[in-house]
Amino acid sequence: MNLSIMWDAVPKLLAGVPVTLQLVGLALLFGFALAAGVAWMRLSASKLLSRIAAGYVFVFRGTPLLVQIFLIYYGLGQFQAVRASIFWDILREPYWCGVIALTLNTAAYTSEMIRGGVQSVPHGQIEAARACGFSRLMVFRRIVAPIAVRQALPAYGNEIILMVKASSLASTITLLEITGIARRIISQSFAVFEVFIVAGAIYLLINFLITRLIRYAEWRVTPHLRRPA
Repeated sequence: MNLSIMWDAVPKLLAGVPVTLQLVGLALLFGFALAAGVAWMRLSASKLLSRIAAGYVFVFRGTPLLVQIFLIYYGLGQFQAVRASIFWDILREPYWCGVIALTLNTAAYTSEMIRGGVQSVPHGQIEAARACGFSRLMVFRRIVAPIAVRQALPAYGNEIILMVKASSLASTITLLEITGIARRIISQSFAVFEVFIVAGAIYLLINFLITRLIRYAEWRVTPHLRRPA
């Protein structure tokens, strides 16, 4: 193991951290908004909306993320209608194709977490709130949302970690995030072992910080964890 190569690779790989965090941050932001809409469709009384949402979730959870990235980046450009549309300025950029693919993928998983969290709320508490004269909005804000967040947060924390790791697939469409830079260094130095150890350590550090933030968020939203022993 060549320690000098590893040491030289550290600043180069750290230069890819902002791109990785941007990809993950934008995907989680857009994905959560989309997931909320999909979860609402799944929980709606309309069978059509529920089936459309279920189909979306089935497709994006049942196919590999790498395939989705390739279909968006390489596949859509084959259609003349897409190249002639106003969306082509976005779809021809690997950065935005990566964001779109990650967004669509995480939204499918997150929507099921939201749906599960909402369905975990005891019906008796909702009925009690309505009996006290709470409006629909107040029931959601005071009863449904807090309980759903507490139930879904651990699973969503895992999803964030998975998204950080999944962002490495963006290197396959020429994006120079952490893995993309690692592959470039390896093509020049052939030091596969050393470079990927450093890259893995950076991902590990990012996910360690995320787990601490998620644990703190769980502590904040779970009252019994804050009570003194």
